[in-house]
Amino acid sequence: MKGDVIVTGGAGYVGSHACKALARAGYRPITLDNFSTGNRWAVRYGPLEVADTMRPDQLDAIFTRWQPLAVMHFAAVALVGESMTDPALYYRQNVTGTLNLLDACRASGCTNFVFSSTCAVYGTPETPSIDERTPERPVNPYGASKAMAERMLADHAMAHGLRYVALRYFNAAGADHDGEIGESRAIETHLIPLALDAALGRRPPLRVMGTDYATQDGTAVRDYLHVDDLARAHVGALERLDGGGGCTTLNLGSGDGHSVRQVVDTIERVTGRTVPCIKAARRPGDPPRLVADITAARRELGFEPCANLERIVETAWRWAREAPPRAA
Repeated sequence: MKGDVIVTGGAGYVGSHACKALARAGYRPITLDNFSTGNRWAVRYGPLEVADTMRPDQLDAIFTRWQPLAVMHFAAVALVGESMTDPALYYRQNVTGTLNLLDACRASGCTNFVFSSTCAVYGTPETPSIDERTPERPVNPYGASKAMAERMLADHAMAHGLRYVALRYFNAAGADHDGEIGESRAIETHLIPLALDAALGRRPPLRVMGTDYATQDGTAVRDYLHVDDLARAHVGALERLDGGGGCTTLNLGSGDGHSVRQVVDTIERVTGRTVPCIKAARRPGDPPRLVADITAARRELGFEPCANLERIVETAWRWAREAPPRAA
């Protein structure tokens, strides 16, 4: 056993896949989750602590009990539209919650921190491909809250010797290749599961939010990365820190962009089903195109995505047909 890693939000979509990747790499993931959106059935790869990052007393007790080698911080609120209507929630949970976690790390002597950040910190970039030098100009409170958290990491590194990797990822998608875990939420906003459910008749027709963007077919373009590739990158970030590597901020994506229409076409081809769609207005705070330049992640982590969009859809389709009940 290489050591204990506290994984906040470890019962969630990306967090649970990271727990599996950690366990495979020889670490013991300690899931810390309040189950506001996570699923108990997703906690399969290590111990569970039911707790909340908004409760410093709970964090202190957990850090004292486990004395972790590192923290992977996924716990957050992450709905762009909701952040536009309830910004206080996003600053409270994503900024104050992260600060509480940093306080617990400092008190316990834990100096390794892998942070789940987002491409939303960039806002609406002026270049077709986004690298880490792209200015941070978030256009919604979700992106702004994550940018603030990144700044706190940098300040704690300078003042207290924290060592961190902040991973700005684009669109996590797909499901575990083994079929054990996958994407399952009571409130779903991600394109692929919404489209698959529409194809299965479980939801109304897919609302294509924006068909007048300046893109090849008028629909928004995003960079889709398989969640297993994303989880592997988090383990790579931890191993970088554990091996003495310095602080850094990296983009994680596939490096390729696909429009909503292209994703729907791929889903229809893979599943053999029609995805019923209706046109809808643009979602506030959504840029037309977000595609990652992953040169730095390749260099610093040896990161290379293994799954293309078709494979992402294949794993998501299998999961959509067999998934356990969604979190209440």
